[in-house]
Amino acid sequence: MPTYTGISSEAFRHPLDRQAEQALRSLPGFDLIARKFVEFVYERPQLVYLMGNTIQVGPRQYSTIYQIFRECVRDLDIYPEPTLFISHNPQANSYALGQENPYIVVNTGILDLLNEAEIRAVLAHELGHIKCGHTILIQMAMWAMSAASVIGELTFGLGNFVSQALIYAFFEWRRKAELSADRAALLVMDDLNPVMSSMMKISGGSNKYANECSLQEFIQQSEKYQALDDDGLNQVYKFLMYNGAQGMMLTHPFPVERLHYLRSWAVSEEYQQIRQGNYQQTPATGAVNVKVETPENEAEKLRKQIEELQNEINRMKKAD
Repeated sequence: MPTYTGISSEAFRHPLDRQAEQALRSLPGFDLIARKFVEFVYERPQLVYLMGNTIQVGPRQYSTIYQIFRECVRDLDIYPEPTLFISHNPQANSYALGQENPYIVVNTGILDLLNEAEIRAVLAHELGHIKCGHTILIQMAMWAMSAASVIGELTFGLGNFVSQALIYAFFEWRRKAELSADRAALLVMDDLNPVMSSMMKISGGSNKYANECSLQEFIQQSEKYQALDDDGLNQVYKFLMYNGAQGMMLTHPFPVERLHYLRSWAVSEEYQQIRQGNYQQTPATGAVNVKVETPENEAEKLRKQIEELQNEINRMKKAD
């Protein structure tokens, strides 16, 4: 496995991730949420909960997983080493949170479903979130959603428009952030197949029928999904599904879409240059919290998208 000594998150960060964060930070109300988040939210309670209810991975606890994890930490040049927890949960899921004390939680559903190469890809993906400084914004998004739900129902027809804009922007950014973390997984693996097969299995994998699942068929499914965009109405449906038309906004892009983005990057000159050691470097200080300035037109574009989404949802409600 390659090791990227001194690599900066900016070397592999997806431009859509960067643009979505810029749009989010530019919106009215973001600074207020940031201040309130720092005031009211602390990492320690969650760490106490994890210490009391999960297994902390180490040299004598899940030693195989710990060795894989340490290699991924080394390969992405992350320091200090985040804490890794295993949670007894059959859902095949994992997540990374924490800023001062970053940590990763992996459900046992991941360990039971994936092989070791695919588990490595998942760990590298979550470490990619930490390397890119995503975790603080993810926590802010979760807190903002919780705080807003106390005030009123989260629909596009109710509540304060600024809150709607912020919630929309948080979710848009969270989806785009996954694309950067997928790139981190590919860098660590240096092999596209286990990254893609982990996505396929998490989408609908089965241990019992594993021999009947084909990665090539899943790739073809991804290509067919992209072809749906030839019909403009399908693009509208996708937009609505991502943004709450079916009851909830989605935090991740569809796996077939992530597959498409990652396969494109795998054949890019940018990726080849990083593999050869030609990449932007920074001291190994762990998470990078990128400060950005955003032109007003980015925020205005986002507001227009929200207005269009609200109009479309209202139209669909009238049609019903």
